[in-house]
Order: sequence, then structure tokens, then C-alpha cells
Amino acid sequence: MHQKCNDMARHPSWSDEYWLLLMQLYLRRPAGVKPLYARQLVELALELHIPPQYLYSQMFRLRKIDTPKLQHLWDTYSRSPKKLARAVRLLRGMSGFGQAGEFYEGVAVNESWERFFKPIGDGVEAAPVQLMMVLDLYFRLSPITMVPETPEVGELGKLIGMPATEICRVMELYQCCDPCLRRPPLPDGKLASACKELWQQYGNDNPEKLAALAAQMRNFFNS
Repeated sequence: MHQKCNDMARHPSWSDEYWLLLMQLYLRRPAGVKPLYARQLVELALELHIPPQYLYSQMFRLRKIDTPKLQHLWDTYSRSPKKLARAVRLLRGMSGFGQAGEFYEGVAVNESWERFFKPIGDGVEAAPVQLMMVLDLYFRLSPITMVPETPEVGELGKLIGMPATEICRVMELYQCCDPCLRRPPLPDGKLASACKELWQQYGNDNPEKLAALAAQMRNFFNS
């Protein structure tokens, strides 16, 4: 999910009509390019089934106004928020809006980036993005401090909307993944499986990479 999008490579789900949605987001105060993982940008990405990185890149194009079409868009809507809002409502009301379209018919679509922001399911309300934030904190604590009373645990809970006790439960699962600790094997279940997947993705890599991603993801929870 971290691969950068090429401005010249058109995403198969992208439609030029979506410039209206990006412009509306761009003009929301404070006007300008929104952070990569700002909640509003991620929510739009989920709505369109287009990775946030691609929309982020497109937003820079919108700012540069590098085509006559974008210039016309700015001339038409930038000073008329009501007109823009009306055009966006009409767009969202169109049949097939936000669908993958014919390109994906009969094709298995990899939605790993979308699943990252959605609840795991089967009675587990947490999303992988929350579990990733817990993993980042895990690497900055010692096992003895992985308790609800630790200030960092409480602060993270407030940020990501997860009780401190649940954060500690997740950390216990990560302890079962940690080869440096002698813990029982992971139990069965969706939550344990998701923790194992995230550990395999980030736990054996440079923790600085995880820390950098977690720092960016704070925009998602703060906005």
C-alpha cells in the first residue's frame, strides 16, 4: 500500500468527473493539498475504490493546473462553492457512481489497502490501521509497561478510539508473535490472525519504517 503512484499512469477506476470531488476537498478549510492519510481523503478513496496515494498525487496536479481542462474547472467552480456542491451532488447521484465498472468485471480485485481502513469483522470492530498503531507503540514499550495505566497506552487509546484494555489485549497477541519473548502460540480468531499478518508485514522490518507510517496515519485519526 506504500507504493507511490505515477502521475502519468491512469488508475482504471479514475474518471475526469472526479476532479470535482477533489476540488471540493481541496477547497475545504484550510484550503490546499490535504495530508496523504487525512480522514477526508481516505474516505473519498474508499468511496471511489482508488488508493489514497493516487488521489493525493492528483490533488497536486489540481494545484498545478497543468491542463486546459483543469484551468476550466478552476474558472468555473473555484469562486462558486454552491455551484460546485450542486455539481458534486449530481455526480454522486449518477447511476454507477463509485463502482469499479467494466474494467473489473470477472476480475478478482485486490482491496488490501481498503481492508486496512475497515473493521476486521466477525465481531471484531478494530481495523488493521488501529492495530498497526498499536504495533508501533508495542516496539516503544517493554512488556511490563504494556498495561492500561501506562500514559502512552491511554493517549493512543484516545487517538485511535480504542479502550486501553483492548490495546493491551492486542499487545498480548503481539507478544505471542515476538520471537524475542517466550509466549504461548497465538490463539485462533480474527483478531489474532490480523495481528499475525501485521507482525509479518512490519514486525521483522526496520521499526523506523513502521514509525514513519504511524506518524503519517495520525492525520487519519486527528482529522
